[in-house]
Amino acid sequence: MRWNDAGIVLLILLVSMMALLLALLHRTRLGLLLHQRIADRPRRRLFLASVSFFLTFAIVRGMVFCIRHQIPPFHYIIMGGRHIHHLVPGILILLGVGYGWLCEFGTGSDATSILASTLMSLLYGVGAALTLDEFALWLNLKDVYFVREGRSSIDAVILFGSLLAIGGWGAPLFIRGKDNPNQHP
Repeated sequence: MRWNDAGIVLLILLVSMMALLLALLHRTRLGLLLHQRIADRPRRRLFLASVSFFLTFAIVRGMVFCIRHQIPPFHYIIMGGRHIHHLVPGILILLGVGYGWLCEFGTGSDATSILASTLMSLLYGVGAALTLDEFALWLNLKDVYFVREGRSSIDAVILFGSLLAIGGWGAPLFIRGKDNPNQHP
């Protein structure tokens, strides 16, 4: 089985996004600023996962729009005559990240690098976006991407994206009040 042009384009776009984010986070002041502002490693991972989640969702929705309007070079991924939905690579990525975290790769529990932690967080966001963008497909067991039932995919993305954002960005609101109970607003 061989990937067609659409699979290669999707892979190139996602790898390019990951490379750009990794370069920004490890080669610019943005990475230093992120480490200073979000010193807690788990919160930083949530933040990075939410950024890659929303970027991947936007890229995939844009690609599907192009496919539906026959804008080259975008086409559905076809392998062996079968349309491969983008939730398939999403599930594979989530399985890989889950296995990596089970092996404590990139969790910070030992001497794993910040780069490994960043990579695993970004991959988690990519995998979750690819999978949840087609939530309606696995909920209805039929392709309902562009019909009314397909709205449940958008709802799932909004709910999960909000959960990631609250975990990454909203945690200090809850921690601050917990640290100093005598402080009044």
